[in-house]
This record gives sequence, structure tokens and C-alpha cells, in this order.
Amino acid sequence: MAYAYKSAGKSSRPKNRYNAKPRGGAYGGRPRANRNRSKSQYIDPSRFIKTASPVEETKYTALHNFGDFAMDALLLDNITKKGYQYPTPIQDQAVPAGLTGSDIVGVAGTGTGKTTAFMLPVIDKLLRDDASKALVIAPTRELAQQIQKETTVLTKGSNIGDILIVGGTNMNAQIKQLRRQPRIIIGTPGRLMDHVKRGTIKLRATNTVVLDEVDRMLDMGFLPDVTSLLDSVSPERQSFFFSATMERKVMQLIDGFTKEPIKIELQVSRAADNIHQDVIHYSGNGQKLEKLHEALIGDLVSKAIIFEETQRGVDKLHKELQDRGFSSDSIHGGKSLGQRRRALARFKDSDVSILVATDVAARGIDVKDVSHVFNYSLPNVYDDYIHRIGRAGRAGQIGHAFTFVEK
Repeated sequence: MAYAYKSAGKSSRPKNRYNAKPRGGAYGGRPRANRNRSKSQYIDPSRFIKTASPVEETKYTALHNFGDFAMDALLLDNITKKGYQYPTPIQDQAVPAGLTGSDIVGVAGTGTGKTTAFMLPVIDKLLRDDASKALVIAPTRELAQQIQKETTVLTKGSNIGDILIVGGTNMNAQIKQLRRQPRIIIGTPGRLMDHVKRGTIKLRATNTVVLDEVDRMLDMGFLPDVTSLLDSVSPERQSFFFSATMERKVMQLIDGFTKEPIKIELQVSRAADNIHQDVIHYSGNGQKLEKLHEALIGDLVSKAIIFEETQRGVDKLHKELQDRGFSSDSIHGGKSLGQRRRALARFKDSDVSILVATDVAARGIDVKDVSHVFNYSLPNVYDDYIHRIGRAGRAGQIGHAFTFVEK
């Protein structure tokens, strides 16, 4: 892995009461188009096949420890209590740059420690200046929740309040919390805009803004909301933009809302080398579920995420798997925040070993012991495929990704 700094479970396999061949049942066929998604593109099935060839990762030697950073004493104390000593590569480079007040553009994927990388300088600024306020925007509820969890730990003992503003929770309860004037607002674009339009969130005094997973937000159609939110904050602000990719549309947004940003880039392979990728061929609607059942009872499967395109498809597949005795849960945008939190917690704790999910809901899932990803529905674009399979094979382990392709 190369780095560049420049300016510009409880069970060894899924629980299933069936040891014989899978019983009959019908679920499958091509997924219906989701009108809220970007247009599908043809992906040659050969791109779903690749033998894992792990490359030994070059060990990164941190240039600093956290004690070297000129941060507020309370913040340093909270870091020490968490057991942090040496920063990850993105933290090692982004934190000192962010502490200078510069705009930061970070190119880094999930699991690199980027939340701490941007929240440390943000919180330090708020601790030193009582008038400062921050807005953190994330594409999904799950990611926003993760950011708030980290923020609450890092601000412990301070008078900095934070609030989570996402859909699926009561609007009036959020309005009540907003009256306490929290200085850090963490939320998703749609619900944040709802509050801005109501006048219950006023951003003109907000002088720090963070956009996490910018590429995904734009893929999900949030560009108008994100642009409006950025237009609403103080023109004299510090901006943090973090993205897994730097495509043209991402750069256009960043260029319009930053001033001579410092760019910090972790150059990583887009398709993980340590993930064994293959296809599962099926013929007709009746065979697809049987093929999935056969795959799930394989000896190597310990914890799996199954991707379906639509909310209805997720619910139907989840129920079918439960009927067959598998220990599963489901997550999609139609569920409440509480339901999604509980499902994710059960999956992380290995109370269930299978999670059926849509692409949108899966963004922000960071579970280190996922052995398999199954693309039960074809991804709309290849970038979605890369994101999906990246859920497996973490922490240096070999992962497996299987994509269902109709003959």
C-alpha cells in the first residue's frame, strides 16, 4: 500500500437446522429496476471472477504519536483513555494538517480511521473557540451513527453537545434536542434539509463542515441537497471532504467549496486482492434460491452479507431464509433507525450470521469478520460491486464474493 501526502463471531458457520440438500421453494429471477438508483450498466460477468492473490501489506510506520499533535488537553486525555497511541496513515497526515485550519481533501476507504482523522481537528477547534460550530454530513444513517458514537467519546467531559439528525426518527424529538443548541450536528442530507426548510436548523454561524463518503452521496442523488447545505453555512469556514474516489463530479463539488485544500491520498487497490471472486450460475427463478442455500451451508461460510436491490426483495429473501432455518436479519432504507441499529448490532455480535441488505443501507457497515458476500442481485454499476465485495476479507483475511448470473 502506498501513501501520498500533497497539497491541492460466536458460530463458525451460519446456523441452519437443515443438514440435507435444500428443500423446495421459489425465489429469484432478475431484480426489478429501482427508480431511485442511477441507471444500470452492463457488466461483463468475467469481471466478477478473480482468484484471491493476497499482497503482503507494507507496514506503515507512523510519523507521530497522538501526543505529538498540538491538541487540547481534554481531547488528548480522551484519546489516551481509548487506548490510542499511534495514528493510522490517514490520521497521521490529516490531523496535523487539519489543526492548521486548512481545508482537507482525504481520499480513503472504509476502515482506515478517517472518522477520527477529521473529528480530532474539528473538536479541537470547537474546544478552543466557543463560537465555533460544526456540521458533519454522511450518506446513510448507519455511517452518521458511527460518526456520532466516535464524536461522543472524543468530546467526553466537554460542554460540546452533538446531535444525530437522520430519517427514521421523530422530527419533534429532534427539534426539542436542537433547542439545546448542540455545537456539532451530524446527519444525512435529506433530513438535514427538512430542518433547514422548517427553520429549526440555522447554519449561517457554522464555520466547520465535513462531508464523509462524498462519492457515495453523489451516487445516491444527494448533490442538490449537499450543495444547498454547503451554501447555507458560513462562507468563512474550514471544510473536510473525504471520499473513496476522486471522480470528476466529486472534484467539481470540492473545487467549488474549498480554498487551496491539502489533499491526502491513500492509494489502495479498488478490487481487494485478498477476495476470491466467482459467479454462481442459475437457470430460471426456481433455482436461484436453491443455489444460495447450497452456498450458505458451505464449510467456509461463517458470516455473510447478501445484497438485494429492492427493499421488497430484501424482506422476501430474509423471510425465506428464516423459514429455511437460517439465522438472518435484514437492513434497508424502509426500516426505522432503531430497527437498523438492532439488526446491525445482532450481526456484529454474531447473534445472526447472515445479513440481507440493499446497497444504500449497507453503506457504513464495518464488520471485520465477514467471510462472504453474495450478490444475489446484480449491481447496477461496477463501483457498487467494488463497494459490496469490500465488506469481506478485512483485517488481512481471505474473503469470498459470489455473484449470481442467470444462464
